[in-house]
Amino acid sequence: MKRNRSLALAALLAFVSLPAFAGSVEVKLTLPQRAKLDLQGRKSIAVVPFLVVRQEGAEKVKGRDIDVQKEFDRYLVKIMRRETDLKVIEPGPVDYPTYDLAQLGKQTDFWHALGERTGADLVLAGGLDFDIQDRSGYRTEEYVSPYNGRTYLRQVLVEQTGFQYDILMQVYDGKTGELMYQDNFKDFQSFEGENTDPLAGMFKNLLSLEDRIVNVFKQKDVEASRILFTQ
Repeated sequence: MKRNRSLALAALLAFVSLPAFAGSVEVKLTLPQRAKLDLQGRKSIAVVPFLVVRQEGAEKVKGRDIDVQKEFDRYLVKIMRRETDLKVIEPGPVDYPTYDLAQLGKQTDFWHALGERTGADLVLAGGLDFDIQDRSGYRTEEYVSPYNGRTYLRQVLVEQTGFQYDILMQVYDGKTGELMYQDNFKDFQSFEGENTDPLAGMFKNLLSLEDRIVNVFKQKDVEASRILFTQ
């Protein structure tokens, strides 16, 4: 018995003396993300119609033509009113001095005049690129024959449609006309099956981008994964 105890003690000491192996664990954290813009002293924003840079493929899906500009502007006004404390002003159609977005950012006199006309502290503008892509193709899958029970490989046509949304967002100071903020938001979504609704695809894109859009004006809590190393 004494010999067994000595062996057990020796084994325990040997285990303790072994170097600890590093491990890792993934944890989910909720982190506050500061707003991109400082809205102190700014109470209102004019949301002007975004320019549609390109819209491809909409007529190829269900034969349906959608008004990308109208649907996006309606969506943007809705989330700005729901998610921020800013007074949202809709000035209606705007006669832009240029349709080149790079040049538009330099038209300080134009944005100053628009801010003065609407009485808005900020002006929200930008451009849209909505692309619908036919991504159908053949996929290899296993097939079990009902006759002999053997497994074979066969090519199957998979109907698939891709929706890509690219948003250039610009925020101008309504008092000076200066460009305060500019960023680009992109998202791609893919749907399997026939008769995919482009409007559903577009709004799935927007839902995916919503937190990033709102975060321009408001602090958002975002979920992030972190790896913690243990010993």
